[in-house]
Amino acid sequence: MLTVASVNVNGVRAAFRRGMAAWLAARNPDVLLLQEVRADDQTLAEHLGEGWHVAHQASDAKGRAGVAVASRVPATAVRVGLGNGTPEPEVDTGRWVEMDLEVGERPLTVVSAYIHSGTAGTEKMDLKFAHLDKVTHRLVELSGQAAAGERDLLVAGDVNIAHGERDIKNWKGNHNKTSGALDAEIAYLDRWTGELGLVDVARRIAGDVPGPYTWWSWRGKAFDNDAGWRIDYQLATHGLAERAVDAGVDRAASYDQRFSDHAPVVATYDL
Repeated sequence: MLTVASVNVNGVRAAFRRGMAAWLAARNPDVLLLQEVRADDQTLAEHLGEGWHVAHQASDAKGRAGVAVASRVPATAVRVGLGNGTPEPEVDTGRWVEMDLEVGERPLTVVSAYIHSGTAGTEKMDLKFAHLDKVTHRLVELSGQAAAGERDLLVAGDVNIAHGERDIKNWKGNHNKTSGALDAEIAYLDRWTGELGLVDVARRIAGDVPGPYTWWSWRGKAFDNDAGWRIDYQLATHGLAERAVDAGVDRAASYDQRFSDHAPVVATYDL
């Protein structure tokens, strides 16, 4: 069994101050995918402790973004960013890390991804779409390799897009008004889970139900009222998704027990 947990920590130092260490010890995942690390390599390693193989891309913008893959399974290769050897725009750094693991019948590539949040009708939205195009180009390559039997693929993280009405508590108030709920954004998820053959593992396990949500604003009573968004995913190639025996969201028991404004998405795969 391989347990994979993915979470936007909203700053790894802050998350550990709020109790992330206790969750991590209790869950004890084999692979941990982090977004919004907001720290350097040394700081991340000090917080995670020993026993992890870590690949991390910090953002060139200090105090922002940052993604990591931490695995207790030895890694055979690591690839960082989407620049293909060329420098990336600062806003695109700290958003994509791949790690190849030797598990199961063929290599498994796991990706920690953090898509821009964006702001509808602004330049930030243009930057988000440009980054989504780069992500899609890479997913075409990786899913093609998976279809050819060269690897299994699991892409997880904070996508900052809700796929449909059941993924936002207040769908009508946000649809085509707020970034993360625009049809033009949703079209990317449609393509990834359609043409490219990726499976939304948590949705497959949960079925056609509202949520389970993964993000709630710190403000007001959003968490207490479960007025959330489901914007964090584990997207797997079909064969890997078929081997998922469990998947869900580790929602904190109460507001004051949250270590981030996001909750971890955790899945176990029978390899």
